[in-house]
This record gives sequence, C-alpha cells and structure tokens, in this order.
Amino acid sequence: MKNQLKEKQQQQNPPRSIANLLSYLFLFGFGLAIGVIAAFYLNGFPSYLQTTQFSFFPSAPSPTMRPPPPPLPYFLDGFSISSPIGLQQYVAPRNLMHEMNDEELLWKASMVPRIRKYPFRRIPKVAFMFLSRGPLALAPLWEKFFKGNEGLYSIYVHTHPSINESAIPENSVFHGRRIPSKVVQWGTSSMLEAERRLLANALLDFSNQRFILLSESCIPLFNFSTIYNYLINSTETYVQVFDEPGSVGRGRYNNRMNPRIKVDQWRKGAQWFEMDRNLAVEIVSDRIYFPIFERFCRPACYGDEHYLPTFVNMRFGRRNSNRSLTWVDWSKGGPHPARFGRREVTIEMLERIRNGSECKYNGRNTSLCFLFARKFLPNALDRLIRFAPKVMGFQK
Repeated sequence: MKNQLKEKQQQQNPPRSIANLLSYLFLFGFGLAIGVIAAFYLNGFPSYLQTTQFSFFPSAPSPTMRPPPPPLPYFLDGFSISSPIGLQQYVAPRNLMHEMNDEELLWKASMVPRIRKYPFRRIPKVAFMFLSRGPLALAPLWEKFFKGNEGLYSIYVHTHPSINESAIPENSVFHGRRIPSKVVQWGTSSMLEAERRLLANALLDFSNQRFILLSESCIPLFNFSTIYNYLINSTETYVQVFDEPGSVGRGRYNNRMNPRIKVDQWRKGAQWFEMDRNLAVEIVSDRIYFPIFERFCRPACYGDEHYLPTFVNMRFGRRNSNRSLTWVDWSKGGPHPARFGRREVTIEMLERIRNGSECKYNGRNTSLCFLFARKFLPNALDRLIRFAPKVMGFQK
C-alpha cells in the first residue's frame, strides 16, 4: 500500500532534475529567439528574408544578396577619398585646388594643435602669398629667387578666376600653386576676403611658420637665405599701424562701429603684411571685427587699409612692429603709389631702397628694414634680372 502511494506521488511530482532541465531548455530557447531577432534587426529585413535556411554556423553569402554599402568617405581639403589619409597628406596637402567654400575653409584653417611638439620632422617654411589681378609678369625674377631653396617655402597665388593656369610651365615654381579664387574689386571687402582666403589655404600646411602678402608688382630686395632667416628668427609681426587724424584716417571711421570699435582704436596701414602662424590663425578665426568691417567700412572707407591695423592694434599690439616689410613710394601723391619701369630701375635706386632706412629688429637698430618693394612694371624685368646677382645676391 505504501509503495503504491509513493509511486503515485512520484508521477504527480516529477524529480527536481527534470524540472531543472526544462528550465534550462526554456532559457536556451529564449536566448536563441533573442539572438535570431537581433540578427534579423542588424542584418536588415531584406537580407534576412533571402536566407534560405537557419544554421548555427556562418555560411557564405548568397550571390543574390546586395553588396554592403561603401564606407563613408574621408575628406581632405574638400575632396572625398575612399581610404583614410596619412599624416603627411593631412599636414602638408599637395593639391591646392579643393571644393570647400570660404566658410568651410576658414573653419578648417582655424584648427590649432594643442600639443606643441610635432609628431613629424618639421622644417619651418615661409608662405609667399601673391594677390594678383592677372598673370605674374615678374615670375622669372621670382624663379631665380626661389631656385635652390626647395623645402623652405610655399607659394600661393590668388588671381582672377578667368586666368588660364595651363599657360604656366610645369617646371615653374608657380605651377599648380593657384588657390580657389574669386573676383576681387579694388576698394571693397573682397580684398579682405581674398587675403583671408590666402591665409587660410596657407595655414593648411602645418610647416608654414611665416606668411607674407605680395602683389604681382612686388620684387625681393635680398636673396632667399637673407629673407628666410630674417623672417623665421623674428620675434615680431609686421603689420603697418599708425594713427592718421585726417580725412583719410579717422575721417573714414563709421560711428556705427561703436562700441565694438571706438574711434580712438581706429588705425591705418599698408595692406602688405607679414605675420607669424599665431596671428594668421586669429585673423581667419575672427567672427567679431571682420563682419563689422564688411558692413560698415565701404568706400570711401577701404578695409584693406584699416582692418588689419585696427585689429592688430586692439588685440596684438605688443607683438607687432607697426611697420611693413614692403617698400613703396607715396611721394608723388594720389590714391596709388609710384610705379617704376625700365628707366627708373638702376643699381643706385635698388641700393637706396635696401639700405636707406633705420628701424628695429628684435629690439636692435638695423638698416635692414625692407625685404620687398613695389610697384615695378613688367618692362623692368630684364634690368631686374640683370642686376639681381650683383645687387640682391641671387644665384647666376
């Protein structure tokens, strides 16, 4: 009787081991269902429907399945490429033509590494930035100036978009050095936009340490090594800054610039500047003062004569020399400086420009004040090339 009762209880209450096994099977099935659902979600609905059978082991994809989408593109100076860029491509872009608009370009150029030690061998370079209305007629003189100094300079040319760059020989230092350019009108804010565009493109090369703005009528007054050492070793920037109380100075100030820019902060100076990397980054990053000049400095206010002098005076005056490195002759009066053709160019004239001034360099008196000069006409080229080896120390 007891045995029959015990058997009946066992039939009604199965052993605990069987109950545990059922629990494990339930959990396994639940986990498997979750895995299938996750795979369904991650692989995408269409691909899942095309799977013909379920397997615990991976199988080769069906030839009818769609290929995976291409990887997201990487961007370098406005171009998209299908593989990651290397460090050298990032720190020294070779192709100056890109598809970035000005807003994108300035944003990228404003980036500053916070680690001061460079993770590559960096030889500081001087960026020569030419703001030109047309072809560089004095390019043969500059070719002789740059010859033999590769790796110590970079060249950037902003010119009229209609200029045919294919006419520049491939063996020229100016070949492929034109940046994406826009039409520039004298006396308008487009001049400032072009200057910032040049600076921004030059800042993309992390080896560029000094930045000099030149025109198509500029010439070098010394050989490359003299100018390079002068700039690289300088502790100052070279933006001409002075207070002009007359009608062509403070008389151009617009009261609507107040209170951001006050009349006693208003300054004037030459457009042709030279600066270090720190100041260049500040200029392309300026979202406060530049828009004010764009809006309120219109003819007869000329922003290229006032924006940089005022900006530097207000924020970076202690690091600035308040003088320009580009000589120009205003003695004849008028809105434009004197021009020099073949007849005016002599050895005596060049020596007078080179050594006829007194200034300070890194706190010391010197007669080496101007490194460049303008305005020289195309017909002066032959004489300049002939005098360059003897006067400026160019290689023959």
